[in-house]
Amino acid sequence: MKRGENMEENGIECNSVVDGNFEEVPRKKVIEFKPPLYRQRYHFVKNLVNKHQPKKVADLGCGDTSLIWMLKFHSCIELLVGVDIDQATLQWRKKTLSPVMGEYLSPRDLDLTITLYHGSAVERDSRLLGFDLITCIELIEHLDSEDLARFPKVVFGYLSPAMVVISTPNSEFNPLFPTVTLRDADHKFEWTRMQFQTWALEVANLYNYSVEFTGVGEPPAGAEDVGYCTQIGIFQKNLAKATETCFSEQHGEHIYKAVFTVSYPSLQQQKFRKLVLANEVLREVESMRQRFVQSMKLQEDMETGNQSEDIGHSVTHSTLLGQGYTEAEKANIEKSPKPFRVGDRFYVPLERLLAYPKVNRLCSNVETLRVLIADSVALNRDGSAVRADLCDELDD
Repeated sequence: MKRGENMEENGIECNSVVDGNFEEVPRKKVIEFKPPLYRQRYHFVKNLVNKHQPKKVADLGCGDTSLIWMLKFHSCIELLVGVDIDQATLQWRKKTLSPVMGEYLSPRDLDLTITLYHGSAVERDSRLLGFDLITCIELIEHLDSEDLARFPKVVFGYLSPAMVVISTPNSEFNPLFPTVTLRDADHKFEWTRMQFQTWALEVANLYNYSVEFTGVGEPPAGAEDVGYCTQIGIFQKNLAKATETCFSEQHGEHIYKAVFTVSYPSLQQQKFRKLVLANEVLREVESMRQRFVQSMKLQEDMETGNQSEDIGHSVTHSTLLGQGYTEAEKANIEKSPKPFRVGDRFYVPLERLLAYPKVNRLCSNVETLRVLIADSVALNRDGSAVRADLCDELDD
């Protein structure tokens, strides 16, 4: 099962027998959550990331790293860290967090590093200082009283991130499950809403955070008074003292053991930026070349006699612009130097290519464009235009 999953939350019943007669014991109706409750918790965090756009995110008690995997697709995140006491699970999940071929062919805009640490959420490690968001999903109920007392001192007092999200079971929901006291054998406690909110408000006041309460896993009709199955606290650091975090400890102890770290390809890395830019330039040039060849063949079919092309004539922008652009983008492209033909070669000025949005997003000026594509794209003698051959198509 995923981290935080249990039989009751996922609608799994256990068969019961009495006196060896195998009579079925009357049971309560099984509650099924759609999507499963653990996914609802992860999607809650996902939506929070969409809203607040954090750059550095850590998941304490990351378990099988499913949340880490989900969050790696957010373009705003540049550092993802998972911490868990189960080193074997972290080792097993390394492959799922490694970049796949598609992520090399289509790199992210920003760098992303993912690191997994073997360690406890109640241990101080200076590598987790300065984070924008720390998540603790179904974690605190696994802590004994001593560790629970240390938890806020480490997370809120020492690490002091901009935001903390804590989820934990709502024990008021438990009577709706078939025969359950605690939802997991490893849970040390499960709190009512009042217990959780009292604890959370005390922590928030002590460490200068504000906190809001919500949850996931809605109760069935007629039982709305028990609240959500999972209760969630969203802690945000008060801005007035947000700059007072003690960075003097930034070079302190490294308690956690790094199990896995990987950097994803991105457009911030020149080798990937050059590759993507060259591919985009070649794609645009080939698209313009094909449309030009088609227009020339159409023109020839319409003429009664052969008519030679003037050497060095310009190609009209309407022929080569293509589709899928806004009016503003079209106007910008149309103002740029036009592609042209010289003999059996077709040329696209770099200034023209730079007017296309996808190329411009990757490169801001002509000189940089020239330098980045020079090794992989054919240019004219003065390096002002990309060169492509026409002879094969026009001879057909």
